[in-house]
Amino acid sequence: MNHPVLGTASTPIRSLADIEAIEREMPWAQRVHASSAYELIGRVARRIPDKPAIHYLPNGLPGEAASTTTYGELFRRMTRTANMVHSLGIAPTDTVCLLLPNLPQMHELLWGGGANGVMVPINPLLKPPQIAQIIRAAGARLLITIGAESEYWDKAQAALRLLDESVQTVSIGGDRTAGQLDFERLIAEHPDDRLVSGREIHRHDLAACFHTGGTTGDPKLAQHTHEGQLYQAWVAGALRIEQDDVIPVGLPLFHAAAAYCWGVAPLSVGATLVLLSPLGFRNSSVVPNLWKVIERFGATRVGFVPTVVSALLNLPPSAAQLKTVKRFGCGAAPISVEVRRAFERHTGVGLMEGYGLTEATALTHCTPQDGEPPTGSIGLRCPYVEARIFRLDNGGGAPAECPAGQVGALAVRGPTVMRGYRQEKHNQSAFFADGWLNTGDLGYVDANGWFWVTGRAKDLIIRGGHNISPAWIEEALYQHPAVAVAAAVGKPDAYAGELPVAYVALKPGASAQEEELRAFCADKVPERPAAPSEVILLDQLPVTAVGKIFKPALRCDATRRAFDSALAPLCTGGVEVRVEAIPDDRYGIVARVTVLGVDPAARRTLMAEVNRVLGRFTVQREVVIDS
Repeated sequence: MNHPVLGTASTPIRSLADIEAIEREMPWAQRVHASSAYELIGRVARRIPDKPAIHYLPNGLPGEAASTTTYGELFRRMTRTANMVHSLGIAPTDTVCLLLPNLPQMHELLWGGGANGVMVPINPLLKPPQIAQIIRAAGARLLITIGAESEYWDKAQAALRLLDESVQTVSIGGDRTAGQLDFERLIAEHPDDRLVSGREIHRHDLAACFHTGGTTGDPKLAQHTHEGQLYQAWVAGALRIEQDDVIPVGLPLFHAAAAYCWGVAPLSVGATLVLLSPLGFRNSSVVPNLWKVIERFGATRVGFVPTVVSALLNLPPSAAQLKTVKRFGCGAAPISVEVRRAFERHTGVGLMEGYGLTEATALTHCTPQDGEPPTGSIGLRCPYVEARIFRLDNGGGAPAECPAGQVGALAVRGPTVMRGYRQEKHNQSAFFADGWLNTGDLGYVDANGWFWVTGRAKDLIIRGGHNISPAWIEEALYQHPAVAVAAAVGKPDAYAGELPVAYVALKPGASAQEEELRAFCADKVPERPAAPSEVILLDQLPVTAVGKIFKPALRCDATRRAFDSALAPLCTGGVEVRVEAIPDDRYGIVARVTVLGVDPAARRTLMAEVNRVLGRFTVQREVVIDS
């Protein structure tokens, strides 16, 4: 495919050599003939105005009526939205916070509102104090949310009461109470054929700010430029998203991957989105009915997180339901090799893996659609994205590049990288020298240019693709009068990838039960996914020589506990399992599993069962069976 606006490369990507050939064809700056996502979608709308851009399923059910927005309608509403934002006094550099679920209006605001302001989506799972902190950090002058008599409205109002400055509020739907600014009424007052502001958008202007996972009292807002959005649109075309694609979307649009990889990218080539209810995959009806939705709409691609992949393994599809599917995609968190293989056997469809981060707008690496990637790799760097593995043990000087195969810090550079955090104080540790973005992840690259991620230098817990700051859990536990020391880490989980667990040491003479602390913490954390799955009491937590809590030891303990629990059903008839989890430079953690007391005749069968059980985890393992 060679898109007239996107200038998409026609070279199929199978290897690093293909990427280098694309880059030699022309410089990045000449690739995309537009200055913004607003302009890209506008050109698509003029070319195919009657083609469906968005189907919206209010409940995510295959049999319900869908509301459909064509490209012509979408762009007209985007233009009205841009003009509405301008009419409320929002300048191109002013921020607008969006506390919204997955509605068609989110796309109108992200790409239309983004033509006359800086859009800041907020995770609606957060509690009012955290929402207020993001609004404050953004310096927002306008908040758009769901109307009165909704959870969103109540959260928004509670958050606004915590702020010193006044913020205008516009509502979508709900009970239109007196004095409430209503989105539909407002946009109807504005023209749909031009930007009233007359603004000329430049590629390096700010378009959006996305808050990163792990936001606490001092949130980090990654500043995305129009160029970064254009890059994400272009690279999706280079990776073979095309006009005939139909893409159900269940990932939340406050997340960069959903907004860009499964949002502006498909819309920029004329594909059709199917929004799977406001809650997406969090709606309990969506995943059980997904195969039927795919069949109904003739879907060609769907993006998942590992938890959804695991859930779908329990739902066998028919050949008719998947006959139109070209590829599935998975990202946001590591997926185990065994789960990926099982899913591909289960569906008969390839599963592409992507790697990226909010600070790089979204995608930086991907396993391409063409060719066979090495097992376990996150893929090749995307065209025009530079990626390197740096050593960090050189006395604090400029980092040196690691040779192939050596683990170090993964860094990226290129048109998709953010223009720093909104608060300058956060930028010092975000970048290495010469504009290299520190991803915070550890990994290595092989001699053929394939990348692997082996662990995280940062301590974020990734639960089903959802980033959780350990500080949330630790700060909540420290509010309990009996807690002396608390530390939270991720415990491997076969379904969610990781679950948050907390380790606690009590104050001398104090008493508290583990379940009591878990319930206390669940009530205090800013969002439900951050509630620890368990609290483990220790006499003392492991510390370093300078007194810092040594979290690698806790992660190893959590891994041991997870494997012990998973393998416990095999411990019958004299069989004993011993698990030792140890830190490893290459893989982060390696679990050494020894199985004792095995009848020699049952060795092969038991080895297969152990590998089946442990294959659901992403942790590297070594298994020895001893009779």
